[in-house]
Amino acid sequence: MTPAQQQYQKVAKTKEPPRPILSNCVKAFFSGGLICLIGECLMELFKHNGFTEKTAGNPTVAVLILLSVILTSLGVYDKIAQWAGAGSAVPVTGFANSMCSAALEHRSEGLVYGVGGNMFKLAGSVIVFGTVAAFFIGILHGLFT
Repeated sequence: MTPAQQQYQKVAKTKEPPRPILSNCVKAFFSGGLICLIGECLMELFKHNGFTEKTAGNPTVAVLILLSVILTSLGVYDKIAQWAGAGSAVPVTGFANSMCSAALEHRSEGLVYGVGGNMFKLAGSVIVFGTVAAFFIGILHGLFT
């Protein structure tokens, strides 16, 4: 970095407003917890309507994803995410939001090149990492059990 760039970085840091780290953490904690609480309530609802402990998880996740996509389509989830931060990005609802947002943004380019080609740009790395991690954990599980 040149001396002029270093000087600029120093000046920029003095002008930058402080980040409210503690309040951001509290917001993320409670908003993420609220999403998980909604998921638990949905799971209990499914268990009371004939699902078992093992089978209630799948429709719970499906409903959470559907709610996230609907709220994203209406522009509500983005406002929630601005306030909640990581609390709304970490659960499965955040993953559904990232895919739906990319699909909505590129829908004017067509289904194949627009939606299909751009929907996985942000979420694709998450899918690849999850698949590779599951592969290696499966190998380790097979070796040690």
